[in-house]
Amino acid sequence: MSEFRSKPWPGVLIAIAAGIGMIVAGADLWLVAAVLLLWVCSLWIARPVERMVQPQTDSVQLTRDGMRDMIEQFSLPLLLLDRNRIIIANSAARVVFGKHIVGQDARVALRHPQAIALLDRKRDGSATIQGLTTPRSIWKVTLHSINDRYWVIELHNRTTEADISRAHTDFVANASHELRTPLASIIGYVETLTEEGDSVDPATSAKFLDTVLREARRLQSLVSDLMSLSRIEAEKHDQPAEQLDFVKLVAKAARDAGAAKDKSRVSITLPETEVTVRGDTQQLEQLVRNLVDNALKYGAQDQPVNVVLKTEEGDRAVFTVTDRGEGIDPEHIPHLTRRFYRTDPGRSRAAGGTGLGLAIVKHIVERHRGRLDITSKKGEGTVVTVKLPTIEQTR
Repeated sequence: MSEFRSKPWPGVLIAIAAGIGMIVAGADLWLVAAVLLLWVCSLWIARPVERMVQPQTDSVQLTRDGMRDMIEQFSLPLLLLDRNRIIIANSAARVVFGKHIVGQDARVALRHPQAIALLDRKRDGSATIQGLTTPRSIWKVTLHSINDRYWVIELHNRTTEADISRAHTDFVANASHELRTPLASIIGYVETLTEEGDSVDPATSAKFLDTVLREARRLQSLVSDLMSLSRIEAEKHDQPAEQLDFVKLVAKAARDAGAAKDKSRVSITLPETEVTVRGDTQQLEQLVRNLVDNALKYGAQDQPVNVVLKTEEGDRAVFTVTDRGEGIDPEHIPHLTRRFYRTDPGRSRAAGGTGLGLAIVKHIVERHRGRLDITSKKGEGTVVTVKLPTIEQTR
């Protein structure tokens, strides 16, 4: 039936019927033939016009489908609106808002007063909205008009940027506080010695100078750790290329850790065969020293610190440091690798800690594509485990 309608047969039949009527009315045959020929030809000539009109509707449909395909793989969430109705949502938008938003009114889908106000203005513009998807989320929502009917909504997730900015602000504030404390102590004791002059007895003067020296060394350690952390963070996306024997590195760094009086407490267990990893020698030595130093500082003074290196299935080197100290409460463990986080600030400062040791360890492990685990039981001690990928030896 559709093929019959696509041909001009109805017009031809009408032309034949009209020709028969003309003959019955007494018209000459040549005139009837001429009229029929003209009529039939006009029907065939008119047919391509219909063919030219039809693709316009298909072209509109193809344009919408093409736009859907074009924006589907964009990493930014994009919405195409027909007035206020969402007719297309790319994959990123469907992940954020769900598949059900297609066909919804955009004001219902976004459900935020600022987003609704932006849509109701009916002109290009943008707004930064907090709480669009989650209470802490921050999105920049931009509205672009295609014409009076069609609009595009572009969404940029600014949550990570805000978190980084907040973390940077907190870091600067914490670092300033940590630097100010030893500086204030140094300045205070030096001012006292300067003002009192010769009236200060030698014992008091020696005590003050010892405090100044201790605080200066603490300040030096803090600056050194801050510089180390900055360098490690700057390189964290560059995996080290150097191949090194992790067994020799652990043996050397573990022996160098801690004060001379504590070295006898360190028990080191190493495999007999070479364990090769891809790493930065200086950073891995710092990792080992930091972990052994922490275990010596916070473990029981009459108990050993066990340093063990072994390999496990899956081609990973497993490095553990175990102390027999007081242990750590479970609520503290998730926060131990944060900068300047301390479970006992007074004890940490008295032991000479800067609060950056485990933060440095975490970033070194991340740069080496490894894994860091900390487990602890109150009254029993703490175990820190670092797992690094190994590489096969070529001989």
